[in-house]
Amino acid sequence: MATADLTVLSLGRSGASAGDYVAEIQRRLAAQDRVGYRMHAMGTSLEGSTEDILAVAAELHAVPFELGIPRVYTVLKLDERRDRPDQTLDDKVRSVEERLEGGGST
Repeated sequence: MATADLTVLSLGRSGASAGDYVAEIQRRLAAQDRVGYRMHAMGTSLEGSTEDILAVAAELHAVPFELGIPRVYTVLKLDERRDRPDQTLDDKVRSVEERLEGGGST
């Protein structure tokens, strides 16, 4: 399993708010079942196969264009560990939280 962080920026919109575009992207994510997702303040975390993440990211990149935006800038950070193919977003967070609680390191 791979994890990713996706941010889709719609450039050239009339106002400063991107909330309408973010909401539509979240609706599209809710309508699919290929990747898990979790919205956060600066983007969306994704988990699934690398192929599915890349396909969904491409579809989401197109959303602002469909809504009339002339330019879209998308940032995708992709992390794939083949030594831990079942690692999830929750596993990653839990690993750091355990270190914080126990004061341990790697």
